[in-house]
Amino acid sequence: MKKFNFRKVLDGLTAASPVGSSGGGSGSGAGGSVHPGGTAGAAGTPREEIQETLTSDYFQICKTVRHGFPYLPTALAFDPVQKILAIGTRTGAIRILGRPGVDCYCQHESGAAVLQLQFLINEGALVSACADDALHLWNLRQKRPAILHSLKFNRERITYCHLPFQSKWLYVGTERGNTHIVNIESFILSGYVIMWNKAIELSTKTHPGPVVHLSDSPRDEGKLLIGYENGTIVFWDLRSKRADLRAYYDEAIHSVAWHHEGKQFMCSHSDGSLTLWNLKSPNRPFQTTIPHGKVQRDGKKPESCKPILKVEYKTCKNSEPFVIFSGGLSYDKPCRRPSLTIMHGKAITVLEMDHPIVDFLTLCETPYPNEFQEPYAVVVLLEKDLIVVDLTQSNFPIFENPYPIDIHESPVTCTEYFADCPPDLIPVLYSVGAKHKKQGYSNKEWPISGGAWNLGAQTYPEIIITGHADGSVKFWDASAITLQMLYKLKTSKVFEKQKVGEGKATAEIVEEDPFAVQMMYWCPESRIFCVAGVSAYVIVYRFSKHEVNTEIASLEVRLQCEVEDIITPEPETNPPFPDASSQLPSLKSLSGSTNTVACEGTMKDSIPCLSVKARPVRMPPGYQADLVIQLVWVDGEPPQQITSLAVNSAYGLVAFGNCNGLAVVDFMQKTVLLSMGTLDLYGSSDPYQRQPRSPRKSRQFAAGLTELSDSPVSLELERCKSPTSDHVNGHCTSPTSQSCSSGKRLSSADVSRANRRGPGRPPFRKAQSAACMEISLPVTTEENRENSFSRSRSSSVSSIDRDSKEAITALYFMESFARKNDSAVSSCLWVGTGLGMVIILSLNLPASDDSRQSEPVTVSPSGTVLTLKGAVLTFACLDCMGTLTHQPYEVWRDPHSADDGDKTRKRKLVMHSPSSSQDMGDHQFAVICSEKQAKVFSLPSQTCLYVHNITETSFLLRADVVTLCNSVCLACFCANGHIMTLSLPSLRPLLDINYLPVTDMRIARTFCFTNEGQALYLSSPTEIQRLTYSQEMCDNLQDMLGDLFTPVETPEAQNRGFLKGLFGGSGQAFDREELFGEATAGKASRSLAQHIPGSGGIEGVRGAAGGVIGDLTRARIALDERGQKLGELDERTASMMASAEAFSKHAHEVMLKYKDKKWYQF
Repeated sequence: MKKFNFRKVLDGLTAASPVGSSGGGSGSGAGGSVHPGGTAGAAGTPREEIQETLTSDYFQICKTVRHGFPYLPTALAFDPVQKILAIGTRTGAIRILGRPGVDCYCQHESGAAVLQLQFLINEGALVSACADDALHLWNLRQKRPAILHSLKFNRERITYCHLPFQSKWLYVGTERGNTHIVNIESFILSGYVIMWNKAIELSTKTHPGPVVHLSDSPRDEGKLLIGYENGTIVFWDLRSKRADLRAYYDEAIHSVAWHHEGKQFMCSHSDGSLTLWNLKSPNRPFQTTIPHGKVQRDGKKPESCKPILKVEYKTCKNSEPFVIFSGGLSYDKPCRRPSLTIMHGKAITVLEMDHPIVDFLTLCETPYPNEFQEPYAVVVLLEKDLIVVDLTQSNFPIFENPYPIDIHESPVTCTEYFADCPPDLIPVLYSVGAKHKKQGYSNKEWPISGGAWNLGAQTYPEIIITGHADGSVKFWDASAITLQMLYKLKTSKVFEKQKVGEGKATAEIVEEDPFAVQMMYWCPESRIFCVAGVSAYVIVYRFSKHEVNTEIASLEVRLQCEVEDIITPEPETNPPFPDASSQLPSLKSLSGSTNTVACEGTMKDSIPCLSVKARPVRMPPGYQADLVIQLVWVDGEPPQQITSLAVNSAYGLVAFGNCNGLAVVDFMQKTVLLSMGTLDLYGSSDPYQRQPRSPRKSRQFAAGLTELSDSPVSLELERCKSPTSDHVNGHCTSPTSQSCSSGKRLSSADVSRANRRGPGRPPFRKAQSAACMEISLPVTTEENRENSFSRSRSSSVSSIDRDSKEAITALYFMESFARKNDSAVSSCLWVGTGLGMVIILSLNLPASDDSRQSEPVTVSPSGTVLTLKGAVLTFACLDCMGTLTHQPYEVWRDPHSADDGDKTRKRKLVMHSPSSSQDMGDHQFAVICSEKQAKVFSLPSQTCLYVHNITETSFLLRADVVTLCNSVCLACFCANGHIMTLSLPSLRPLLDINYLPVTDMRIARTFCFTNEGQALYLSSPTEIQRLTYSQEMCDNLQDMLGDLFTPVETPEAQNRGFLKGLFGGSGQAFDREELFGEATAGKASRSLAQHIPGSGGIEGVRGAAGGVIGDLTRARIALDERGQKLGELDERTASMMASAEAFSKHAHEVMLKYKDKKWYQF
């Protein structure tokens, strides 16, 4: 029977009939394409049918790679043969790292914290022990590791695990003090148990506590050393099932480490002491030291110190052994930072760390515990960093870390993602960024060098930009699913440093992190970069390869919104939109300090929040500040934070808005063209009947970046909030938000927050990061009022407050038809507001390039106002063929080039892109998406061709028009977790998957889409998660990921001498299979632990479960495993044959030696 795709049938039906009835969106974000009224002809339909190539088959969502430092790390493991590192976290995640490019993220379904990790050395497998008392065996011989087996303990809590090298039996210690043994191959519990009451002496009256250490003797694998928390140490003979010796110490044990000869071991204790024990005299330690304790004058024992949480004892053939431990510092220095101490002979080196130490491991040349260890590096896992110390040099330098684990160096506050950008950008940014590299690193190669990675088929360049709380901006090379830092820009350098103690006397509106980056806008073609900061300022940067010493130009802008405060002289005779020149505020000195207006008493007026440096500033190659624009205090009211930002290099203009109004600045002439309240942008076109209101004295300010909370969202607590009442994605997305309205009903959290502040103090706290913000998720259902101007989003908002302020939420410079009767495109600024209104402003630019620096630019109303439901999020423009039209831009040229000809060289402008469509045709499509719906208008007729109600019960957090497979679509991310794509221009739903629940503001603020089916968000305060919504990339992902396991021969053990080689030695004669197997030890109690089979290698067979490909893949996996086992069998056979030959040879020699002797001569 022939199969057919039902989705394709639906796609065909939708494409064939754009005229349809309204399909109201459901809670999942579904909706229908709507044609307004079903009018026929050119007014309601495109003049020619545009062939859309994208169908639902082009889309599929999957996570690609996670970058950054593992959040809340708990455990560390290293495979010394494969040279890969594993880090476990408190959220149940495992990150496996190898050479740069080899970076794998796995997650336990339970989400339980990872207690311990153990590699099966050179076997391509990893054992994890979790806080829910489950053991898991991970298969690393595939690009996406999967769990082969799990074992869940029911009656005992796991405290410590130990897997001897080249053993298949895992020792598991528990909180009750018992030791169980697990077969790694079958993941079944052995019947062999070491009970705590058998291990300790019968005369002992107290429980020894949990097992804190397990290790087999390097000298004899048949002997197991068990450390109990209370200070008891038991040396257990596994064969005879009894304790060979017991040792007691009066301080709790934290860790134990063997000398490689197996005759001595060292313990670390809770009083900061290290004890060294000899197996021959276990009654007391033969050496006790408190490395950081003060020696008492009267000969008493040194005073106790903080606990030594871990010690490692590593021997060297040609030098003194290394004793490395964490903790153990003296109590009398409470402010000392966490430290790692390295004792080498008589030298003691203390390495102070920036963050608490979670764990550390010493990397050694040999995996065999009974050989000289020869340590060469120490991996130190900190709470927020990973450091590798070089032990081969006497000053112990650290290795330069090749991983992007410093994303969170300052908390991330916003992100932008650019795929398929100009290819010359990455080398250019790297060249200016490489000059700032630190010195003093080890000259050795990075020791974690395992795995294999190649570039893959994806070759287009990608750049990620992160904005941070300290005002820094980082550019990252994100090509081919890797991440490497290119360049760091510090935006705070344009401002004077705030002197300690002056905070209350200045005009600052943020108590901490006043330079936090709130929004970023980047034009890759012209290399113009623009930043909006939390202290209500905008900085325009130009890129130069040359260092320059210059003063920073600055402007001040007044933005206020009260109706009666707008000065419009003679409204009867003047047009409703005042001339731009009448709106120019008096400019301060362009290059001097902007804080020129004295502040008398408590009333602050016309002063900015920060002071720009007045003196000439040295600017290194890279991004150099061209202009700083600051919003100023107005009549004692602080400036509101910026909610939208756009810059255009071809026009030389930057526009930004907040919930008071809009400002347009000419950054070429350094003049303010427009600064007015949102209501006045409408002129006579305002659809709302608003009455003038008296100025409010409310002190409720915009708190976008800075209202922070670490707790998850409480929907009940936020039930009374408007769905868009918080600053989402950098936009003040509602006129009813806290910053813009005094009548908003506060939740209990808001009330308590307001009560904590003193009178008159702004509600700002530390702008830590997007990682910690609250979000108001929608919980109220809204009626469909598409044709009504009533834009109420929540029953808690009164109608009078809807009229108060209207935030500017989206801005877009474009060559477009500004009015209905226009016959040609002109320069325009599209303005979207929080009430769903779209206002088109006409830009009158000088005709010639020569006059651009001298003639004024004017901004005037077009009279065009379009409407949507919900705050406007994004704009885009398609030409008459349905191709995405690029914004005009100026081709980059170095503003400080040494060539004098550059000064007079004309600007090279690209006004229409793609260049093949120089004739834009007689119409174009405007794509506008709000937080509730998307609309496509035909211009210049301004007919609404298509409407799609994206969601009724939720709202969009992010929407972007992106290119995919040489076509274009609208990608949306909804607050209810849905990711959707819509075709353009017909707005057919192509993808709708409930994929990512928005648990906090971090995801909402940082989620962004880009071209070629790529997207990212901040998955934790320290990690960036990238994902794809392209079916093609999902299919090719396996080829792009690195291999964790590569075939490496296990190094041979050192020659152990003739007799040990002949008779096997005491260690090799120990047969664990015979001792722990079911035949001897019996079966363990079924109620003790439950075996759970995992998905294992079948994880790699994604998407082909029922097909022939799936069967073939499974067969190939089985063949690989069979071949591997046959190879192992072949190796064992060869080894047995070699042993047999050696034995035969020795036996023949013995026979020849004694054959002529009589019996009494022996």
